[in-house]
Amino acid sequence: MSLSEELGRLGGLHERGVLSDEEFARAKARVLGGAPEVNAPALLAINALRRSRDDRWLGGVCGGIARVTGVEGWIWRLLFALLALCAGTGVLVYLLMWILIPADPPMPGHAPGHPQAG
Repeated sequence: MSLSEELGRLGGLHERGVLSDEEFARAKARVLGGAPEVNAPALLAINALRRSRDDRWLGGVCGGIARVTGVEGWIWRLLFALLALCAGTGVLVYLLMWILIPADPPMPGHAPGHPQAG
């Protein structure tokens, strides 16, 4: 089906009320090759997740989750400790997150691996 035919079909569906204005705009953008507009807070939060360099005890996972969620880091540490009592689930999940979640970029003027006293 050609581009003009596809757009005509979408326009017909929109005129008949099958597609809402928002659905029509998304479908039209998809047909024209534009990326769909992403407005998903959960997706944006996951993409913003980084291991903390400031609020860390081991790998900075809980500090990073705390920054993204707005929940205190000690609550996340307690949750992982409680999950560790459940056949080691907390340890496994923490290790996987430590490996898979990237760390915060180093701050200018700070030597890597040497925390600044503050």
